[in-house]
Formats: sequence, C-alpha cells, structure tokens
Amino acid sequence: MQNKKIKAGIVGGTGYTGVELLRLLALHPHVELVAITSRSEAGLPVADMYPSLRGYVHLKFTDPADSALQDCDVVFFATPNGVAMQQTRALLDQGVRVIDLAADFRIKDLSVWEKWYGMTHACPDLVEQAVYGLPELNREQIKDARLLANPGCYPTAVQLGFLPLLEAGVIDRDYLIADSKSGVSGAGRKAETHTLFAEAGDNFKAYGVAGHRHLPEISQGLALMANTAKVGLTFVPHLTPLIRGIHATLYGRLTQDVDLQHLFEQRYANEAFVDVLPAGSHPETRSVRGSNQCRIAVHRPQGGDTVVVLSVIDNLVKGAAGQAVQNMNIMFGIDEQAGLNIVPLLP
Repeated sequence: MQNKKIKAGIVGGTGYTGVELLRLLALHPHVELVAITSRSEAGLPVADMYPSLRGYVHLKFTDPADSALQDCDVVFFATPNGVAMQQTRALLDQGVRVIDLAADFRIKDLSVWEKWYGMTHACPDLVEQAVYGLPELNREQIKDARLLANPGCYPTAVQLGFLPLLEAGVIDRDYLIADSKSGVSGAGRKAETHTLFAEAGDNFKAYGVAGHRHLPEISQGLALMANTAKVGLTFVPHLTPLIRGIHATLYGRLTQDVDLQHLFEQRYANEAFVDVLPAGSHPETRSVRGSNQCRIAVHRPQGGDTVVVLSVIDNLVKGAAGQAVQNMNIMFGIDEQAGLNIVPLLP
C-alpha cells in the first residue's frame, strides 16, 4: 500500500466491537476513518456517546442510507448476525473490501449456518468467496480477500490452542474438549437480565451445553487443521464476572510422544500476536486485556497421554476488533502489527 491512507467505514459503530474498532483505527498510522453508521444514533457525535474517544474521533454517526460507504476502501460490519449479508454485495460491486465481525460468512455449509442462526442466507454465493480470517492459519488467502469473515471470540482462542497439535497429527481428532470462559462484554452492548451486574457479578455458570452457535465454526476450523472431514469436539462455554477476557482450557489425547513445548514454540515462532509461555506457566486473562495478544501454555499432567492447553485472549480485541484490524493490515499489504502494538492493561 502506498502512502495514501486506507479509507475505512464502520457499520454499527455503537456496540462494544464497534467502539473497539474506533479505538484501534483512530490512531492507526495508515487509516482514515470516514464513516460510522447507526440508524438509532444518526447525527450524534461519536465522542458524545463514547467520551473515551473525545479528541480522537471527530465524526458523527450517520444513517447507513446516507453514508458514503461506497467511497471507502474497506468497510467493517460490527453488526448483529444477518445484517452484513444484506449489504455486502453492493459494496463488493463498488470495489469496497468487506470485513464482517459477525457470523454471516464464517460457516461454509449453508444448511449448518441456517440451522444455528435461524434464518435463510441472503447471498449463498458470497459465502464460498469469503476467506476465514484467522491469520495464523489463512494468511496467504487473506492477502487477496475481498470479503473476510472475522472469527468469533471463542473460536479464536480454541483454534489457536489446538492448531499445533492438529497440524502435527499428534492428538486424537475424535476426542477434543474445549472448556471455555468469557467475560460479559461477549454478550454485546444490550440490556439483558443475565448480564446485569446483580446477575453476572459474583457468579459463574455454564451455558449452551447442548449446543452453542460457535460450535460449528470451531469444528469447521479444527477439521481443516486436521485435514479431515470432521472432528469430535465437545465445547462448553461459561459466563464469568469479567468485563473482558476469554480463557479456554483445552484437552486432547496424545497419540504419540512429542515435545509439546517445542512443538508450540516452533509453530508460533513467527507470529507476533501469539505468545507461547514458558513450560509450566498459567496464562491469565488480565495479561492480554486491551491487547491483540493470545497467550498460550501447554501442559502434560503427570506425563500421561492427556495434553492440556491454556489459551487466553481479550474477546473484544484478538477475539473481534483487533483481529479485524490485523486482517485489514494483511489485506492491504501493510505492516501486520500496524495500530496493534498495544501493551496490555494491568491492573
């Protein structure tokens, strides 16, 4: 990409992933923010809704019908499921590249997608064109992507944890367990009883045990890594009294003896946003808060045949907006770390 800045627009700028995109793009050295849409807040200065952006973002929210999205180089959809698929074709036809942070283009099997998301897909042909945006797996395809499906938060933490093991073929792909926990911001910026402070604070619970929308996305990715049609995965999500953070505890059964620490260190040696911790470590969600980092530790308890991987990310950054910016950087041929060299917040 030349010195000309990338013109970026955001559809759905009022939610948590939208404001996280704004935070990251506002100081991105190669990006000019030109449009932020919201039907409900059209005309309101962005900084009036999010005072943290005062002095950094000077735009007002605009109605999607009146926004110059067609003049953008890239448009991010930080919208509920089912929105991006209604607007993507028109943008692609005008030469705009699209990054969808929802699930509209993640799952290749449309019957599976329609079953889990309860709607008919508006543009099935575009699903086949979409590139799944896990850079550590699909970097080469991402470079040429016109339409990018940004991974979900749980799927990012789980797939990065299992990736070295499945690629190397050292675990039983029919027996995988992902025990994952998320902060309440993963539920989005809306009023729901289960995310109220009095409900979620000082509490911990599993949900979606019978089936969660991220299950087919994770299974699809793991099968690709294992070079097989399907894997046997049990995925159980939990809600924790955190604002930000995902902790995935992953279990697999080893099928051969292997130096696990070396395997993980070698696989992620050139990945700027995956940090393999020293042997015996226990990563914490607070060690990645506000950053695009995934921190991983691998264990083999009592030297047995079970491998345990601990994977932590910030669900709003590497699990959403940060990964979307990382993908944009790759798509436009600029430094992959641009705008993302952020030291995590502590305490």
